[in-house]
Amino acid sequence: MSERHTAGDAPQPHESEEDLERLLLEGVSSQQPEQAPPSSPREEGSSTPAGGETGRTSERDGAEAEDEEETETTQPGEGDLQGALALFAEAAQDMATAGLELNLGRHFACVDYCNQVAEKAAQAVSLLLFGRRSPYNHDLRALGERVGAPAEILHDMEALTPFHPEIFYADTPPEEADEVISASEANDHVQRARRVLRWARGRIFTSV
Repeated sequence: MSERHTAGDAPQPHESEEDLERLLLEGVSSQQPEQAPPSSPREEGSSTPAGGETGRTSERDGAEAEDEEETETTQPGEGDLQGALALFAEAAQDMATAGLELNLGRHFACVDYCNQVAEKAAQAVSLLLFGRRSPYNHDLRALGERVGAPAEILHDMEALTPFHPEIFYADTPPEEADEVISASEANDHVQRARRVLRWARGRIFTSV
């Protein structure tokens, strides 16, 4: 019931708005022979940072783990530009799919994709800054704070947080999901996701 939608489930984007992202998608695929295949959306939502460090925090006390997370946020390490570009490309693809879902009247699928766009965009910035994904527990605002998002972007990310399926379905039966969210509300969330994506694009492309 909490299964996320994936971009492969919907038609490929045909919108002209994201020409830059389309070029990026083509460029990344030819530039990253050593890049591991992208994780599934649920794996991307894991609190385990990418980079194979599973279990490390369990060997330290809670205070040390918190100190490390603060250091990661405030002191950027060696970034992973290719990883950031690859994940940004996924976010751009999800953004186009969110627009398709909105046009088809599948409002929850639309806002679910918007949630994924914000998550992947922020994690792409995390890869750029720290060389790995940041811990994430479905709180998009907290994730945005970790990667230095400005206040207006944090506001958008906070508004998109409730549309992670594990959160949304806790109070709403799946069969009522599309009725609870109006077309107007879904469109508002599409605009929020686009702003987050544009912010991430600005951060990443200044490093290319």
